[in-house]
Amino acid sequence: MAEGTRAGRAVTVMLICCFLWSAVEAPGESRQRLAARKHLRRLNKPAVKSIESPDGDIIDCVHIAHQPAFDHPFLQNHTIQSRPAFHPEGLYDAGKVASEVSKKKPNSIVQLWHQNGRCPEGTVPIRRTRKEDILRASSIKRYGRKKHRAIPRPNSANPDLINQSGHQHAIAYVEGDKYFGAKAIMNVWEPIIRQPNEFSLSQLWVLGGSFGEDLNSIEVGWQSDAYQATGCYNLLCSGFIQINSEIAMGASISPISEYGGSQYDISILVWKDPKEGNWWMQFGSDSVLGYWPSFLFSYLAESASMIEWGGEVINSEPEGQHTATQMGSGHFPEEGFGKASYFRNIQVVDESNNLRSPKRMGAFTEQSNCYDVQSGSNGDWGSYFYYGGPGRSPNCQ
Repeated sequence: MAEGTRAGRAVTVMLICCFLWSAVEAPGESRQRLAARKHLRRLNKPAVKSIESPDGDIIDCVHIAHQPAFDHPFLQNHTIQSRPAFHPEGLYDAGKVASEVSKKKPNSIVQLWHQNGRCPEGTVPIRRTRKEDILRASSIKRYGRKKHRAIPRPNSANPDLINQSGHQHAIAYVEGDKYFGAKAIMNVWEPIIRQPNEFSLSQLWVLGGSFGEDLNSIEVGWQSDAYQATGCYNLLCSGFIQINSEIAMGASISPISEYGGSQYDISILVWKDPKEGNWWMQFGSDSVLGYWPSFLFSYLAESASMIEWGGEVINSEPEGQHTATQMGSGHFPEEGFGKASYFRNIQVVDESNNLRSPKRMGAFTEQSNCYDVQSGSNGDWGSYFYYGGPGRSPNCQ
């Protein structure tokens, strides 16, 4: 992570995970707002302490046993696992992540709410969902859900289907093996979002099953948008159990990378504990955030069949034109370090619980004239790629 500061700028780092619920969307604005309030009462749990972030978010410190995960019917009598039994082998090898950037003394990326306090021991920080978050979604019933066809499916960019879901991607991926986790370091930007119903995110996907109704997905990264949105699906994935009292999913982080200036990146690791079988998530070098119990999954209960890394945007085609919402830095990958977005030191976890560079990593984008991806490999960054773009331009209509 490069040194430097950038005051007053932040994006959201979030665990992207859906909430499934059974309320019926009510017609009419007043009934919609009533339904939104009812839904908020279910999402926002009583707080031991609440902290107001400088960006206006409220972080509720919720008792660890009262967090939303335990609304899941399969977790009513679940015993919380306080730590993973095993980390992937090679995670703390000094030579694994050597680069010109990481050799410098790193500056910490922090969440803005830390400026006004911390959560007490025995609680977990949860960003309070607001009525505006829910009402900005396409419907209250759809809040926190993601369509199956929104997951990037490499080698399936049929021109007639590109904008069917409104989602566009620039990703690297691996398939053809059993995967037990994935890791990457990604730099953080504040892409411009042109429409209130659009977003731009950068993340990794851990996928199991086919791209039909049986797909399981874990998705983790950072997102810049007008509302909190989207996530995994085809399982009751509100069952993420948080154990960390320092990091709030959905809360803003700072500082961020600057075009032609200082670069800031974050490390994300998702892996399957070979002893307990749960899928764990780690943010940074040592912040284990929590886990998904393996019994919540079907295909991911055993292993993943595909890993993806990269960017995603919503293209709502305002006025019949391609959106100008940016992906990553908003610049194409050929501009390189300090100007384009990157993923570096990309690794997968194999069946022996070893971190290793991926074999035969492919690249995919629906419209390379709008958002593109270019991959490579070297001794410092291992497997890496640059990605992103500006969206609408003379070559992207």
